[in-house]
Amino acid sequence: MIAKPFLKWAGGKTQLINDIEKALPREFITENYTYLEPFVGSGAILFWILNNFKNVETAVINDINADLINTYKVISSKPKELISVLSQFQSEYHFFENKEDEKKAYYYEKRDLYNTRLTDKVTQAALFVFLNRTCFNGLYRVNKNNGFNVPMGSYKKPTICDAENIYAVSEVLKRVKILNGDYQETLLYAEKPALFYFDPPYKPLSKTSSFNTYSKDEFDDLEQIRLRDFCARLDALDHKWILSNSDVKGKDINDTFFDDIYNDFNINRVFARRTINANPEKRGTLTELLITNYQYEQALSIA
Repeated sequence: MIAKPFLKWAGGKTQLINDIEKALPREFITENYTYLEPFVGSGAILFWILNNFKNVETAVINDINADLINTYKVISSKPKELISVLSQFQSEYHFFENKEDEKKAYYYEKRDLYNTRLTDKVTQAALFVFLNRTCFNGLYRVNKNNGFNVPMGSYKKPTICDAENIYAVSEVLKRVKILNGDYQETLLYAEKPALFYFDPPYKPLSKTSSFNTYSKDEFDDLEQIRLRDFCARLDALDHKWILSNSDVKGKDINDTFFDDIYNDFNINRVFARRTINANPEKRGTLTELLITNYQYEQALSIA
């Protein structure tokens, strides 16, 4: 079985795979690149890379979210134990399929347990997956105290334990070094030739569209600029990188934030689809940015 993301994820990059494939350096197909993903999230690009580019002998992933990284590590090292706990959660949750009050109580009981951070690593990983599969729209959002606060979703009988995929993910993760910390630490593992893919928390298109409360520390404009500085450092070291982010200029022609800070690099605009919005009429197609420190054929131009 081909490994696929084991989480639903707001901002997951499955829809950008075709555009990222076009943006890959030509030699990436044949040379033994090190692939690094400093903001791994659900790993849509990671799994696509590992499934399709066998020449990538080493991959390095990182995320600031310790609970997410614990889940990756548990899947990598203890898939059987994780499946056992998830199977129990799934049986119990499905038992309440037609008992909405009991189902709701079960969800919030598990959310409270998750937020204690006192369970063993396998149970904590199982709680992470359970909440992801049953919460509203697969969102991951925490408050300033790092408390997960997404309400229950409206799924009738969601798949909570996909044992076959967990085993497949565990197998491909044998090629992956898993880190938890600041994204800049990944540079220590960047053996040439190296390709970085950055998928940071996106800059919000409006004050009400922010989904970047992904960790208790906000990823604001100063953090976006710090990331640009890191990308410039990688460029000076002759590493290649691709970065995706929101196209604030597509929303407001006068907002040139990314065009300004990445003006020394190659900025491309590609079509993407937003599905996370309380108002269905505000979901739809818009442009996102793919920025690289090397040239490739431009996909879309916005004046």
